[in-house]
Amino acid sequence: MDDASKVPLSVHFLIHSDMDVSIAVLKTTKHEIISDFPVSERSLIATTVSELARNIIKYATRGSIRITRLERDGRLGLEITAEDHGPGIADVSEAMRDHVSTGGTLGLGLSGVKRMMDEFQIDSVVSRGTRVTVRKWKKGAR
Repeated sequence: MDDASKVPLSVHFLIHSDMDVSIAVLKTTKHEIISDFPVSERSLIATTVSELARNIIKYATRGSIRITRLERDGRLGLEITAEDHGPGIADVSEAMRDHVSTGGTLGLGLSGVKRMMDEFQIDSVVSRGTRVTVRKWKKGAR
C-alpha cells in the first residue's frame, strides 16, 4: 500500500461554536488530508474552512464542514462542503458581490472563498439552509 492510499478519504467537523471553528481550522492545517498540497495552497484551504465555518456560526448558529480527498484523471484535489439548516440566503447573486454583507462585516467572505478555490458552488433555500461546495486542485498534479 502506498502513502497516498493511507490518507483518509474525508474528515468531518461539526460547527456549533467559535471554539469549533478554531478546532476545525487547526485540525485542517495539521491533517494529512492536505499534506500533499504546497504550503501556500494549505493556507488557502485553511482560510476557506475558517471563512465557511464562521459564516455557519454567524448566520445559522450550527452546521458542518466536510473535507473530502479527490483523485480524478490523475489529479489530486480536495472538496470542502459547508452545510447548515439556517435561514438561507434570499439573494445569492447579491451575497456573492464584494462588500455586500447582512452581518455587518466587510462582505468579502463568500466572494473571497470563490477566488481562493478552483471551483465554487452555492445552493441556498430561504428557511431551509445553505450548502457551499468548493474544490481545490493541487497545482502541477497530473
